[in-house]
Amino acid sequence: MNVADPGAAGAAVDWSSRAGFACRLCDCTDLRLFYTLGNDRRFRYYRCTRCGLANYDLSGGTDQTQYTSVRLDPRDDLAQGNRDNDESFSFLRRHVPVPGRLIDIGCGNGRLLWQAKQAGWQVKGLELDRATADYAAQVVGCEVESRDFLAADPLPGDREAFDAVVLRHVLEHLPYPRLAMEKINALLRPGGLLLVEIPNIDGWSKRWVRLITRTGLHRRRFPPDLVPGHCCEYSRRSFTALLEHTGYELLRWETYSKKRLANAFLARFPIGTKARALARRLPA
Repeated sequence: MNVADPGAAGAAVDWSSRAGFACRLCDCTDLRLFYTLGNDRRFRYYRCTRCGLANYDLSGGTDQTQYTSVRLDPRDDLAQGNRDNDESFSFLRRHVPVPGRLIDIGCGNGRLLWQAKQAGWQVKGLELDRATADYAAQVVGCEVESRDFLAADPLPGDREAFDAVVLRHVLEHLPYPRLAMEKINALLRPGGLLLVEIPNIDGWSKRWVRLITRTGLHRRRFPPDLVPGHCCEYSRRSFTALLEHTGYELLRWETYSKKRLANAFLARFPIGTKARALARRLPA
């Protein structure tokens, strides 16, 4: 974990400042300070004026260990922690009624794999944490690889072999979006479907917090040991740009929350802080 030298706590932020690096999605060099994290505002996100991606300044360091999965039985239909996976699979099932071969990248405890397997899908998982991967494989009864999918090529039998690829709150943790999509392309057949869930930086509550922070009406307090885990933050605009750069078409974009009663509204009016998107890989 690498942390940059802090600025003065409470110091004023120059919101007109620009990044000293190019956008990691479109290579544009016009990136403007978008928001900061940390009590001394040392962690900075710069938004690209061309594609809209919010690029974290990686020189501040990252910490992904804070997201280690909590072990939870994926077969437990009543567990609160499984409900997000349930919503994701329900969405997939509505749009892809015919089962095929599915891989869940960052599968956690394997709840989505369990549901898909019960519905007739052939399933496989990828999970960075080995203990979690072993647990999911044992309980679900399927193959779960423990590896960083950005760092290795797919197994020969997995190359362009899947009808659906799922990434639930994984993409924002990956520093290089185009590399991530290249790795997905190596797994997904042409014409196959990609289900992605990500935070939506254009959600109304995120906009409100940024506004009152910039105007000095609000001062956020962070844990003293905070180090970000999100390397890129997306909106519909930037996610669509990523798809266009890498050979996909967007089929569906909707937002959602943990409040089920609000989700019918948020799906129709995409102002929520979490987004769910379905895209198709275009033929070469």
